[in-house]
Amino acid sequence: MLRALDQVLRGESTNLATLRQGRFEVPLGALTVAIIVLGLIAGMGMGSYALLRPGARSIAQFFAAALKVPLLFILTVLVTFPSLYVFNALVGSRLPLLAIVRLIVACLAVTLSAPVVAFFAASTTSYHFMVLLNVALCAIAGFLGLSFLLRTLHRLTIAAESPLPLATAIEVPPPIPPAAASGALDRAETPAPGANVRAVFRWWIILFALVGSQMGWVLRPFIGDPSLAFTFFRARESNFFQAVWQHFISLFQ
Repeated sequence: MLRALDQVLRGESTNLATLRQGRFEVPLGALTVAIIVLGLIAGMGMGSYALLRPGARSIAQFFAAALKVPLLFILTVLVTFPSLYVFNALVGSRLPLLAIVRLIVACLAVTLSAPVVAFFAASTTSYHFMVLLNVALCAIAGFLGLSFLLRTLHRLTIAAESPLPLATAIEVPPPIPPAAASGALDRAETPAPGANVRAVFRWWIILFALVGSQMGWVLRPFIGDPSLAFTFFRARESNFFQAVWQHFISLFQ
């Protein structure tokens, strides 16, 4: 699991030379386990505020947050993936279904490889600050993960349009010299994929962010308001964006 995650983060599984040989080596099983484990760790970081806050500590909130973060990402993908596949097929992209699944799984692994916030939970008593901090860190992690998605899509499209000849592809590829190695977020020095393909994935990124934000609101609480009793889910009210604005106002009042 750690080896598979390391290969994705370093770009070894998604460099252009490998993709042109028809090898998109993203092990779904290992990375799915990594996503669940990283989600549990990220959830523990969010829930640590419930353990470390003075006064009303909540062990139940700590474990609830740990369970909800992997669930948040899995449910968001299940809701948004069908639209991605349909749009991808409509614009004539050559990416098969399995390649898209691997791409999304790798994207989630990159997104969840972000630092947890237990340190801030131990050093502040402000609930509003903790909520806004988690929103900001999730936004940064999401930006990195979706940048990885677009870069890898670029390389996959190039590889599909200009694969290596069969005689070359079946040979053992020579090692890539250090100067030619590229990271997971490096831009490929080749023409970008078609405008339709890029537009589909960019619109899907916006859809993923909106669905993920509201899904997080539906699954709340993650951090746990110290003034309220523990509950696994809160009643349905308001929306994610209104709640973030209210926390921002409350933080500076």
